[in-house]
Amino acid sequence: MASTTDSTRAAATQGEAEVRWLDDGQQRAWRAYLEGTARFVAALDRAHDSGSPLSLGEYHLLVQLSEQPGRTLRMSALADGLALSRSRLTHTVDRMERRGLVERQAVPGDRRGVNCVMTEAGWELLVRSAPLHVAAVRRLMVDVLEPEEFEVLGRAMGKVAREAKTYEA
Repeated sequence: MASTTDSTRAAATQGEAEVRWLDDGQQRAWRAYLEGTARFVAALDRAHDSGSPLSLGEYHLLVQLSEQPGRTLRMSALADGLALSRSRLTHTVDRMERRGLVERQAVPGDRRGVNCVMTEAGWELLVRSAPLHVAAVRRLMVDVLEPEEFEVLGRAMGKVAREAKTYEA
């Protein structure tokens, strides 16, 4: 409960340990972050929906694979890198596998392990989709911020990601 009125704060803290409420400046920054993130992701989704045969999630998955040797990554590592549940990743990979963009293969020497492998069709679609994605990221974020702001944003969100990862089950 980051945003509250004084009466809500009083009611929420009765009988509980003292809460470190956000001050007005922190509250404004927090709300700007929430709105900016939601609008950025929605606009990037729309850019993918309108000009790319890959959704933003599919694009991100293929990028992760493209950066690995053999364009292959264990499903559990892929889920972690995408910050997805294994169940959600499985559904996404199912859809992409039906389209011939990825395939699952057993991990050699590990009867339980499964790799996700990008196919040549997946690579070709990623290469065709990359210019649209990069143009949208530039238009919506990179070119909106000063270079120093963009660098600070990257460092800050890296810290947030590392801290939030410690709360994952």
